[in-house]
Amino acid sequence: MTPQLLFTQFLNNHLAAPTTALLRAVHVQPVNASAPISNAVSMELLVFLLLVGYFAIVRSTLSVETPGGVQHLAEMTQEFVSEQSESIIGHGWEKFTSYLTALFLFILIANLMGLVPGLESPTANVTVPLGFALVTFLYYHYHGVRANGFSYIKQFLGPVWWLYPLLLPIEIISHCARVLSLTVRLYANMFAGDLLTLAFFSLVPVGIPLVFLGLHLGVAAIQAYVFTLLAMIYLSLAVAHDH
Repeated sequence: MTPQLLFTQFLNNHLAAPTTALLRAVHVQPVNASAPISNAVSMELLVFLLLVGYFAIVRSTLSVETPGGVQHLAEMTQEFVSEQSESIIGHGWEKFTSYLTALFLFILIANLMGLVPGLESPTANVTVPLGFALVTFLYYHYHGVRANGFSYIKQFLGPVWWLYPLLLPIEIISHCARVLSLTVRLYANMFAGDLLTLAFFSLVPVGIPLVFLGLHLGVAAIQAYVFTLLAMIYLSLAVAHDH
């Protein structure tokens, strides 16, 4: 059994009973009823709480005359995501900015968790990237249908009617493969980064591991960007009106 982090222990000590009851209410039997909350779930909850606190601070300190450091950081993040969205998605990009910004920040902070002693990156657990991928998959298909109506199905059929039976299953498999691609890319990079950092800290506790911490920081930021970038690309294809 994977050792529990301190935050995970705290949650299980205080929330094990209601969590177990909730899981059983939806016909899910926890492996350990006395500790149903895993490290990955507890780290996701911690990321959520950090983001809620961050957004609350930004909202409470907004100022036109004297913007603070937190506001500058929020504006830089929003501007970065907005510029990318506008160039990739094009017309109507504004409605997707909130989701894409939240997705980027959540993945980035989750990736960086592994750099903090006593914590770990939830994205190094395959179920977490899979959750991000599935939500993004449903999100861009929802907006594809909303933007194009029934004609959205044309994206899966191709230009020639007699090729419909061949192209339809190919396109469905292709779209499902996007979930696998998003999941494996994020999970594999973060799992390898955490494993490599832990291995070198175990062998050489000072000096060299700092290089791998810097590498982990770079990988964390790049993977958050790549995941968000692919979400933008899928959205742009889904909401395009020239199927």
